[in-house]
Amino acid sequence: MIEFIPLLMFLAVCLVLMLGYPVALSLAGTALVFAFVGGHFEIMDASMLRAVPNRLFGIINNQTLIAVPLFVFMGAMLERAKIAEKMLATMAGLFGGLPGGLGFSVTIVGMMLAASTGIVGATVVTMGLLSLPIMLKNGYDKGLASGIICASGTLGQIIPPSIVLVLLGDVLSSSYQQAQAQAGIFPPKVVSVGDLFMGSIVPGLLLVACYLLYIAFIVWKNPKLAPALPEIERQGSLSSRFLEAVRSLVFPMLLIFAVLGSILKGIATPTEAASVGAVGAMLLAFLQKQFTLPRLREVMLTTTKTSSMVFLILIGASIFSLVFRAYEGDELIRSIFVDMPGGVVGAMIVVMLVMFLLGFILDFIEITFVVVPIVAPVLLMMGLNPVWLGVMIAINLQTSFLTPPFGFSLFYLRGVAPEVVKTTEIYRGVIPFIGIQLFVLCLLAIWPSLVTWLPNLVYGD
Repeated sequence: MIEFIPLLMFLAVCLVLMLGYPVALSLAGTALVFAFVGGHFEIMDASMLRAVPNRLFGIINNQTLIAVPLFVFMGAMLERAKIAEKMLATMAGLFGGLPGGLGFSVTIVGMMLAASTGIVGATVVTMGLLSLPIMLKNGYDKGLASGIICASGTLGQIIPPSIVLVLLGDVLSSSYQQAQAQAGIFPPKVVSVGDLFMGSIVPGLLLVACYLLYIAFIVWKNPKLAPALPEIERQGSLSSRFLEAVRSLVFPMLLIFAVLGSILKGIATPTEAASVGAVGAMLLAFLQKQFTLPRLREVMLTTTKTSSMVFLILIGASIFSLVFRAYEGDELIRSIFVDMPGGVVGAMIVVMLVMFLLGFILDFIEITFVVVPIVAPVLLMMGLNPVWLGVMIAINLQTSFLTPPFGFSLFYLRGVAPEVVKTTEIYRGVIPFIGIQLFVLCLLAIWPSLVTWLPNLVYGD
C-alpha cells in the first residue's frame, strides 16, 4: 500500500483544487502534509525537505524563466495598444468581400496575436469583443463565429513565442538531462526553448491552414453561415485596402521577426529576445499614439500579477515534486509505464489522455510544473524525442482549452459574448475545431518529422 502513496498525493491535490483552494498553496500544502505524515511514521526520508531552499534558489536564478514576465509585458502592452483592433479592421476590409472573409480575417489576426502576445486569455477576450459583434451583425452562424474565435485564440499555446513553450522548454530541459544521466549518457545533450520554438512552427502553421480550410469548406457547403460583408462596410478601393492592411501588419511583423528571428538564429537567448520584444512593444504603442503613463501602469500591474502567479505555482510544484520523489513516485511511474501494454506507444497514449483530462480542471501552468516533470523523464528514457514530446504536449493542452464544458477559452468568450449567444452554441461551434486539433495531433504522432524536420535542418541533429 505504501508504494501507492505518490498516486494518493496526486489525487489529494486534484481534490483540494476542485474544492477551490489556490493552486500554489494546494500543491505545497498537500506535499507538506504528506511529508509530515511520512516523517512521523518513518515511511519517508523527511531530510529530503532540506533541499527546498536550494530548489527555490535555483528557480530565482533560472535565466530562462526571466523571459516569462518580459513576454507577458510584451503581450499586455500590444493588447492595450489596440494593435489587434487595427489589424482586424484592415483584414476585414481586405477579405470581407468574400463569403467567410471575416472568419479568415479573425483566424489570421489570431495567428498574428499568438505570435506577438502568446497569451490565450487576452487573445480570446480581445477577439471576442472586437469581432464577435461584427460577425453576428453580418449574419454569421453563432456557433461558427464562436468556434473560430475560441480556436484562433488558443493558437497562442503553440505558435512561438508561447509562454507555454517557454515553461515546457525549461521543464523538458531538466527532464532530458535527468533521463540521460540515468541512462549513463555523458556529456548529456541539451534541449532549449529555441528548439521548441523551431519545432512548433510547422505544426502551428498546419493548424492555421486546417482552420482556414475548414472555414472554406463550410462556406462552400453553405455560404449563408458566413456571408460576405456588404460593400458599404468596406471603404476604399481594393488597392487602398491592401495597402492599409500592409501598414497595419508591418510593425507587428517586424517585432515578431526581431524576437523569434534572434532566438531561432541563436543571436539571442529567449530572455534577451523577450527584453527586445518588451521594448519593441512600447515603441509600437508609442508609434500608435497609445503609450501613456496610466496605460504603462496597467501593463506593469498585469505583468506583476501574472508573473507572481506563475512563479508561486512553480514554487509549490517544486515542493510537491520533491516530496513525490521522496516517496519514490518517479520509480512507481517508471514501473507502470514499462509494464504497460504497447510499450512506449501505449505509455504516450496514456500520458496524452491523462493530460487532456487534467486540462478540464488544471491550467496549463499546473500541468507543466506538476505532471510533466513526473512523466517526461520516463518517456524520454524510452527513446522519445524531447522536442516532439514538448510540441505534442503543447497541442494537447491547447485542445483541452477548447473542450466543453470546462475549456478555459469557452469561459473567456462566454464572459464577453452578448446574451444572444447561448453557451450551447459556443460548445457546438468549437467541436469541429477540437476534431481538427486531434487530427493534427494524430498527424504529428504518425509523422514526427513534421516537428523535428525544421530544428534538424537549422541546428543539425
